[in-house]
Amino acid sequence: MAQTADTLVTVATYNEIENLPLLVAAIFEQAPSVDILVIDDNSPDGTGRWCDEQAKQDPRIHCLHREGKLGLGTATIAAMKYAIEHDYKYMLNMDADFSHHPRYLPALIAGMEARDPPVDVMIGSRYVRGGGTEGWPLRRRLMSQGVNLYARTMLGLRSKDCSGAFRCFRVSLLKKLDFDKIRSRGYSFQEEILWHLKRLGARFAESPIVFADRERGASKINSKEAYAALWIIFRLGLKNWFYL
Repeated sequence: MAQTADTLVTVATYNEIENLPLLVAAIFEQAPSVDILVIDDNSPDGTGRWCDEQAKQDPRIHCLHREGKLGLGTATIAAMKYAIEHDYKYMLNMDADFSHHPRYLPALIAGMEARDPPVDVMIGSRYVRGGGTEGWPLRRRLMSQGVNLYARTMLGLRSKDCSGAFRCFRVSLLKKLDFDKIRSRGYSFQEEILWHLKRLGARFAESPIVFADRERGASKINSKEAYAALWIIFRLGLKNWFYL
């Protein structure tokens, strides 16, 4: 069934009850005409229950419940499939912890049609003029920049920010993806999905954001997933180099 909203804002959650109510209110303050889809991985803190209660009161809010922590990549794929099935024009993905601030939503959405020809992926970028990070030590900034250089080199991507999750996608292009070919389940998903979309002829653009560390709740990043991401990017890079 087609939706009245053009844009679906998607948020993957696990134990985000401290952030989600504030985030939903802030999203609607900046972009009242969007719909919101929360993909919750059976949060024990009641995040999913809160979402269900709000969905009963506001038709713009939708909830997708999963059995447990299945990975950020699979959550984003589930969101993409939902956007396709419900015939949205755009799907805009963001983090649940305010590291991606809703004040950037209007620019990301407007940027989809601001160029000729229009773009297929508008990236909320830390690494273009006007973008940046807040509260990061030097080591983390260097690691992030190194990962992005690595991804651009291995995968032939031109975007300055290949590892961030704050992105607006044209759903008509997402329909062309073969989701069964996507191998990433964790943080390398961000680079891999750009690589698959590039192969489909996607047009990319970037809009500046300032990324801020979460103030509430616990980070989900761990070193095991970080090393796995580097390995997956390397394997994709071999395919990119040898045109496999």
